[in-house]
Amino acid sequence: MAKKFAIEAVAQAIEADAGEALPDLRQALNEAQAGEGRVTTPEQMLVRQAREKSGLTQAAFADRIDTPVATLCDWEQGRFSPLGAVACLMRLIVNHPELAEELTA
Repeated sequence: MAKKFAIEAVAQAIEADAGEALPDLRQALNEAQAGEGRVTTPEQMLVRQAREKSGLTQAAFADRIDTPVATLCDWEQGRFSPLGAVACLMRLIVNHPELAEELTA
């Protein structure tokens, strides 16, 4: 019962800050508390790891691999998965971060 109270209190505080009722908020809080709210795909982790190993910002990494920043963000946030060739490139960069330097145009 304590979990429901805590979630309700948090939901009420968030809605008060937002100034409006948020219909799916309680469900999202329940999922987050249960560890079910976010799914991270292997492709998403691969893209993030490649960029982090390269030491570049999203904008610089996107430029380096000749991809729009919005597309890179979509890959990192799991909205879309990179194509096979891009996934292969990401694996190479993860294993050999220095290769990212070779990709300059």
